Amino acid sequence: MVAFWRRFSPDSAVGLFQERWPALSRKLILGVVLLLLCGAVVSPAQTLTNLVNQPPDGGLIGYLLTDGTVIIQGNACNDWWKLTPDINGSYVNGTWAAAATLPSGYVPLYFAGAVLADGRVIIEGGEYQNLQFAFTDKGAIYDPLTNAWKSVQPPAGWGFIGDSPSSVLPDGKFLLGRKFDKRMAVLDPATLKWTEVSSAGKHDENAEEGWTLLPDGTILTVDVKGNPDSEIYTPSAAKWVTAGNTPKNLQGPPQVGCIPYGHNKEYCPPGEIGPAILQTDGTVFATGALHMNASTGYTAIYHPGAKATDPGSWTAGPDFPNGDAAGDSYATLLTNGHVLVEGNSGTLYEYDGTNLTPGPFLGPGYISLITLPTGEVLVGGSQVYTSKGKYSPSWAPSIKTFPSSVTRGSTYKISGRQFNGLSQAGAFGDENESATNYPIVRITNLATKHVFYARTHDHSTMGVATGKTIVSTNFDVPAKMETGDSSLEVVANGIPSKAVSITVN
Repeated sequence: MVAFWRRFSPDSAVGLFQERWPALSRKLILGVVLLLLCGAVVSPAQTLTNLVNQPPDGGLIGYLLTDGTVIIQGNACNDWWKLTPDINGSYVNGTWAAAATLPSGYVPLYFAGAVLADGRVIIEGGEYQNLQFAFTDKGAIYDPLTNAWKSVQPPAGWGFIGDSPSSVLPDGKFLLGRKFDKRMAVLDPATLKWTEVSSAGKHDENAEEGWTLLPDGTILTVDVKGNPDSEIYTPSAAKWVTAGNTPKNLQGPPQVGCIPYGHNKEYCPPGEIGPAILQTDGTVFATGALHMNASTGYTAIYHPGAKATDPGSWTAGPDFPNGDAAGDSYATLLTNGHVLVEGNSGTLYEYDGTNLTPGPFLGPGYISLITLPTGEVLVGGSQVYTSKGKYSPSWAPSIKTFPSSVTRGSTYKISGRQFNGLSQAGAFGDENESATNYPIVRITNLATKHVFYARTHDHSTMGVATGKTIVSTNFDVPAKMETGDSSLEVVANGIPSKAVSITVN
């Protein structure tokens, strides 16, 4: 959960609640704090830049839309707000406008979600409903063209979804795991129909686990209840296989006591884990919560196998400094190739492949991180983080075919390589997914230097690190953009292609 306080210590609140109700989880307690303290914003940090215009109702989880805008869930939970960069492409100077509210009766916190290949946003479940434990099975899909949310029915017979792992597969379908067991289902965005799929071979339940999409279309998870094992899921085979043990245990301690829900049901939390990010070299940087009596949180590096039959291997990563950890927190891939991780203390860290270096302090809470097309990271909807260092040209998208002349209000196809970037970029411990592995088209007028984003949709793939494969997307030229000679770039995870010249009519 995002930190919403200035004068009040959330750790004090957590301590007071846990003294009286030790079985309550930290997220439940912070949910109560949210109810009491909604509306505040994160205090400025030394290397962060505050947005000139702050989100009108605070900022929970958010998504980068394919037209370059960002939608953020407000503190009231069912309200959403849209951030639009200014005419010069600045998010710092951007403006907010109200987006549609969720369907009546759906007020979730901590849910699965993603931006789909057609440009819509899907959210499913929620650990809380109206700030009460509910593990709801409600869901909704947002269409930016109509600015409207529409209810989505859950997979048949599930009953509860809660805070579950999910991922958009390379073919554009949305894969969801039921946290209470090993069940999985795929949503077809075209029909909004679910198909349950086999989870054969799964070692443990999906509870509190995160999913990382790999370049071959498989999904890596680090087990929580089944720690320290890790597993890989192959969608085409509908089967899980072990990927070996992490050198150190990344799972936080199981929650004391169980949580009642539904009719005579109990959920016994197995602990937490941190986000895991696919890096530019093809390895995965996985972070951990504070395990049992450990003095600090651990990390681990997954190295994929050379062959499809090779499960890969793990090596130890650096420990978190100062007794910190990353259980249930955000991370994202920076344009310089480093991983930006939010520690449970509220400190941001950059992992450069060797060291985990502390950066600015945000304050306690669950503060969202979203990689923007500018290469900056939107922090909690109220600040941007700017990293140092350059990206390698080999990481950038490249344009192969494009229209040299376009007309405002029309749709065009563009193709090239690596339009989806090398990674999903954004991750959380389990729910609250914020992946940005889809192409953004940016057009700059050469005379005025004004920046316009063209909405992309119907990408040919939602895979990552697609290499030399030719991929494509469609883009809608804004109806009110400036005409004349312009440059066009495809941006993936904040990294732009080389610009090509076009004329806007």
